[in-house]
Amino acid sequence: MSCFRHLSRFSPTNTRRFAHLSRFTTSTAPDRYAGLGPTGAHHKPRVVVLGTGWAGCRLMKGLDPEIYDIVCVSPRNHMVFTPLLASTCVGTLEFRSVAEPIARIQPAISTQPASFFFLANCTAIDALNHQVQCETVTEGAETVDPWKFTISYDKLVIALGAQPTTFGIRGVYEHAIFLREVYHAQEIRRKLLLNLMMSDVPGIAEEEKKRLLHCVVVGGGPTGVEFSGELSDFIMRDVRQRYSHVKEYIHVTLIEANEILSSFDIRLRQYAIKQLTKSGVRLVRGIVKDVEEKKIILNDGTEVPYGLLVWSTGVGPSPIVRSMDLPKSPGGRIGIDEWLRVPTTEDIFAIGDCSGFLESTGKPPLPALAQVAERQGKYLAILLNRIGKANGGRANSAKDVDFGEQFVYKHLGSMATIGSYKALVDLRQSKEAKGLSMAGFISWFIWRSAYLTRVVSWRNRFYVAINWATTFVFGRDISRI
Repeated sequence: MSCFRHLSRFSPTNTRRFAHLSRFTTSTAPDRYAGLGPTGAHHKPRVVVLGTGWAGCRLMKGLDPEIYDIVCVSPRNHMVFTPLLASTCVGTLEFRSVAEPIARIQPAISTQPASFFFLANCTAIDALNHQVQCETVTEGAETVDPWKFTISYDKLVIALGAQPTTFGIRGVYEHAIFLREVYHAQEIRRKLLLNLMMSDVPGIAEEEKKRLLHCVVVGGGPTGVEFSGELSDFIMRDVRQRYSHVKEYIHVTLIEANEILSSFDIRLRQYAIKQLTKSGVRLVRGIVKDVEEKKIILNDGTEVPYGLLVWSTGVGPSPIVRSMDLPKSPGGRIGIDEWLRVPTTEDIFAIGDCSGFLESTGKPPLPALAQVAERQGKYLAILLNRIGKANGGRANSAKDVDFGEQFVYKHLGSMATIGSYKALVDLRQSKEAKGLSMAGFISWFIWRSAYLTRVVSWRNRFYVAINWATTFVFGRDISRI
């Protein structure tokens, strides 16, 4: 952020990194600071990427920095490997094992003079003038006020992801913890270990011990089931050895309105229910009506006390996506055509959980899955590279470029771990299709092997493998840091 405050102090001839500072513009308005102006004829066209999720990062990895200058805007400077995030909550993995720095995914952001990463939020898009309005992210009580700035783009890719769905239930944001970011996992881990230690203090009533050590998970999708499985493993293998005074009080409850793992084969769902129940996870079918500080209330009036509440009920459009004056697909996501373009505007694309096919395309809605986002990012990177090589990379210059084949998504299958060295592998392309489905230890080995190979960098693959081995030999780390 300091580069914006002191921008005028640098000379364009001082260093190679600042050779392109003439592209930054300044404003006399009190709330407006330097920005990136339009690219000139002697500069490479600029691709601006909003977001650092699966879609945005896979796109940046595939973009050719010899064709484009790449600018990324996001409130986090890393990608989260979400399939392994639940494992960090209980110490199976360390947090850094699932966080991949953006500079490692696309080195040009750190090495190229006109490519940048800005720790900021997008606040608005001016499609007519090809500009993005941003505001820097600040944390803490004594930080400086946020800067507002603009970035001109030749091509804009919206990959802002989605936010957890609460269905308008009161108290969710105030009392529940989501599981989508590293700081969510850190908060869950601190809360869990704090409750374990507090319940061991002399004088705590029996009922209060039961409440503190009651972990409730709302949502029976893959995230909720995997977290419940990790938590039950943690209880059986670590808590009962190291917190023997309270081992009989700690329990896990999984609440789901319909069927858990509804996208999986029915035989796999039945196997998961059997194994979770065997591991001590209590399964409750019900709808949450209200969330209070120490209990949740179901639609039938049942009150469920809790010490830790994890909310995992799917995702929906974020406020910034809903506020954009762009066409929307069913469900409120940004509408796209078969080439992932926003059809009513020039040079804007949308990928990942924030986007969906328009009804006019005749294509079915895409699920909000990491594999969808990753495949969209890969496809769009190839498409933008082709457009750039055909001299269509600049603003308003791609009208006559042949975009080639449309994006087609084929489901590769689903996997989920359920604890106790067991997992589910469903390789069907859809719920109605036939295909291989299996469960048990071999599936767990496939699950671990598959995700280890999908971790972005060799550094993090090494971290994950070492963490798994350390946990297997010595148990999980229960330090509250």
